Amino acid sequence: MSEDLEDLFYKRLSQLRNKKNVSARDMSLSLGQGENYINNIENKKNFPSMAGFFYICEYLGIHPKDFFDDSMENPIETYNLIYKIKKLDEKKTKHISAVIEDLLEK
Repeated sequence: MSEDLEDLFYKRLSQLRNKKNVSARDMSLSLGQGENYINNIENKKNFPSMAGFFYICEYLGIHPKDFFDDSMENPIETYNLIYKIKKLDEKKTKHISAVIEDLLEK
């Protein structure tokens, strides 16, 4: 893996964990790992397995592809919003779209 991708991974994990407002220790324990698991990853001492990565994404409430999309400032909220929008009928979806367009113009 290139150094740029590794740096993005470490930075993004820390960023998303902080957005969730959880300590590295609490996240580690919630994942069923030792208390230094996330801290060691964020400090570039360790790298999670693929299964570990999926558990991290699940814990953060995001899709793995969104983990690496650093252009998405609030992936957890965005993912939850998209999930809710998918449940709306066409008329309500168009209404939400119009509200978003209005917000983006201002």
